[in-house]
Amino acid sequence: MAPTGILVALIVLTIALAAVFLMRPTITVGTTGKILAFAALCALPVLCIVTGMSAHMQRSEQTKFCISCHSMENYGKSLYVDNPNYIPAQHFQNHRVPPDMACYACHTDYTIYGPLKDKLKGITRIYLQYVSTPPNPIHISGGYSNLQCLHCHAGARSFEENPIHVAIMDSLKTNQMSCISSGCHDTVHNASEVDHLKMWRPAQ
Repeated sequence: MAPTGILVALIVLTIALAAVFLMRPTITVGTTGKILAFAALCALPVLCIVTGMSAHMQRSEQTKFCISCHSMENYGKSLYVDNPNYIPAQHFQNHRVPPDMACYACHTDYTIYGPLKDKLKGITRIYLQYVSTPPNPIHISGGYSNLQCLHCHAGARSFEENPIHVAIMDSLKTNQMSCISSGCHDTVHNASEVDHLKMWRPAQ
């Protein structure tokens, strides 16, 4: 069963048991009743919260979730730009990253606490979307780290044996030179231009 289905089942069970104890509080007189009451009023709600957080964490890693905000719509469109120089588009269209997790695959911080830090940053962006005003244009705080590129590309023959990469490999691996710096892979989303570009339409 999917996490959402499990969550719904837990919530229904919690409400049903709570309703039973509300209508017949005398059930809690015995030891068994006390155990059931503890499960219904304490353990199950905690389980609902944990399962709900897990379900929403998984949902927040989906591409459709990331581009559901108005300010991110053009970033979603940029994944379909029909131009091999657009790095996110080429990764997305050629399944170099999972298409349903394209944003997360390229923007998550691949460290032990990286996903947690990313989620906290994401909460800040949700706050800006619904309570304040999102920055325009949107920038990644601290810049884009090469570690996110190297997580997949390091060790790949096409990357390691490329003469241009070989000449600057130390600078790339120490993040002294950005993979998306001018003259390299510098055409990223360009979200402000996507409405004027040719788009790729996947076959149905």
